[in-house]
Amino acid sequence: MNLIINNSSGEPIYAQIEKQIKDNILTNKLDSNEALPSIRALAKELRISVITTKRAYEELEREGYIYTIPGKGSFVAKQDKELMKETVIRTVEEHFTNAIEEGRKINLTLNEMKEILEVLYDEI
Repeated sequence: MNLIINNSSGEPIYAQIEKQIKDNILTNKLDSNEALPSIRALAKELRISVITTKRAYEELEREGYIYTIPGKGSFVAKQDKELMKETVIRTVEEHFTNAIEEGRKINLTLNEMKEILEVLYDEI
């Protein structure tokens, strides 16, 4: 698994790991029941604390993205695609809400906001 840690991002390392594994699951780069690297192996690969990796895995398990079998390891949980989609939609709505609030501070119109979104959408 190819995870990248950014020490200058301000985001905790465990959260970076958690987000990247979630993204890999959501984009089907990781399949249901696929084994994840062991906590120790991932910590060694990323040159971080085992405690940090363990926290990321615990968060992922708590949220239902992975499951752990003692003595066997951690695996990608079967995902309900509709539930996952709804979760992502809620996150997008939160970001849009924040963007709208920021835009209103400088009186951006709805059309100006749409134009910004269209430009950004086409660039990515």
